[in-house]
Amino acid sequence: MTIVRGRLVIGALVMVGLVALTQPACRGSAQQGGAADDILNHFKYGSVGTEERVGIPYWIWRVLPIVFADRLPNRPGQGYERIGFIPDGGPNGRPIGTTEKVNRVSLVGLNCATCHSGTVRAERNAPRQIVLGMPGNQMDLQAYARFLTACANDPRFTAPVLINAIKRENPNFGFFEGFIYRFFAVRQTRDGILERAKENSWFDVRPPQGPGRVDTFNPYKVLLRLPIDKDQTVGTVDLPSLWNQRIRQGLWLHWDGNNNSVEERNKSAAIGAGATPDSLDLAAMKRVEDWILDLKAPAYPAERINAALAQTGAPIYERECARCHEPGAPLTGQVTNISDVGTDRERLDSFTPDLAKGMNTIGEGKPWKFSHFRKTGGYANMPLDGLWLRAPYLHNGSVPTLRALLNPAERPAEFYRAYDVYDWTNVGFVSSGTDAEREGVRYNTRDRGNNNTGHLYGASLDPASKTALLEYLKTK
Repeated sequence: MTIVRGRLVIGALVMVGLVALTQPACRGSAQQGGAADDILNHFKYGSVGTEERVGIPYWIWRVLPIVFADRLPNRPGQGYERIGFIPDGGPNGRPIGTTEKVNRVSLVGLNCATCHSGTVRAERNAPRQIVLGMPGNQMDLQAYARFLTACANDPRFTAPVLINAIKRENPNFGFFEGFIYRFFAVRQTRDGILERAKENSWFDVRPPQGPGRVDTFNPYKVLLRLPIDKDQTVGTVDLPSLWNQRIRQGLWLHWDGNNNSVEERNKSAAIGAGATPDSLDLAAMKRVEDWILDLKAPAYPAERINAALAQTGAPIYERECARCHEPGAPLTGQVTNISDVGTDRERLDSFTPDLAKGMNTIGEGKPWKFSHFRKTGGYANMPLDGLWLRAPYLHNGSVPTLRALLNPAERPAEFYRAYDVYDWTNVGFVSSGTDAEREGVRYNTRDRGNNNTGHLYGASLDPASKTALLEYLKTK
């Protein structure tokens, strides 16, 4: 929440997919919105400017999962972990991807690490590894918005209940701060969340997004006052990685190739996360933009690669895949028509010509005003760096493993996402079985926008060639 024109303005998040965005400063100096000394903390905890429009007062944010634990999703972990936030000993105990801007009332917002930090385990009992720049395979942005709405609608969302919970967490919670919370912050936080819930009412007529995914551009239709009530398209896509942005400069970006400016894409993601053209912290964003230009993806463990078999697969990759996916190849970063790629077209249809036109009005009067958005006829061919950690596959995350991608008949109609144990045999995350069902979230390919057909490249190869190609793809 922040005081704007004499009143506190608070909100849940506008869920626009932060598709490839960037993040800034950390605590201490980052509390004030300045840059932290450590770029990793800067990325994980720094502000990009979302707090002004959608920030939640820190102490309210802190106690919501305590007071309203029954409103959290039924997923593993404690508190915000059950939504997909990743704890990492951050400032004030905040998880990765949360920011805190200190003022008379400190505000918690989100940054790009929310959607671009993931986890992986080598096996069920192995320690969880946090990977920065990876698609946020745990994060369920829609669940976060729905949790905040459920809290605000709950009769327990009152100043006495919340302030008592705050005092249990912080016995030093002061009189002056308590006064502001009691008479202003609690009520206006509730009102702001409920107002944002109205903006997110389009959630209710579309399938759930689930962890690791986001509908990037339907929220922009709300912001641009386009008639979303007459538009039933589903724009849900997988969260992308942030690695190696230098090789993506000039390529057509976002899943449908609707923009070829890395910097413009980053700003659109930050605005989608809740920033405004005026609140964007451009200096903080630039620092992360520079860092992710050459941020490398973790390599697939060498001891798990059959080097001889991968060498056999290399020429198969060159013949079957390279022209669309190898950096510098003629079709990499270009758009393949939907009639050729054959994947689910809902995301493509969701980004309309009117939306492209509206996107190019954002930032009017600013030196960085958007100008690169366009409507396309298909999906963009992406570089494959860090491919092993970008599962599930296709733009909507509808195919759990690379083996299933190469064998369309093996693509499951249902599977589980957000279980972070790796499937070394099939190259992806374990997506079925008791543990995946217990810890993961079900994905149904029969839902609108979730279809798993298409991208049949390599599907006609003989089994031995597929096995060799799969081994080579581990090296990407």
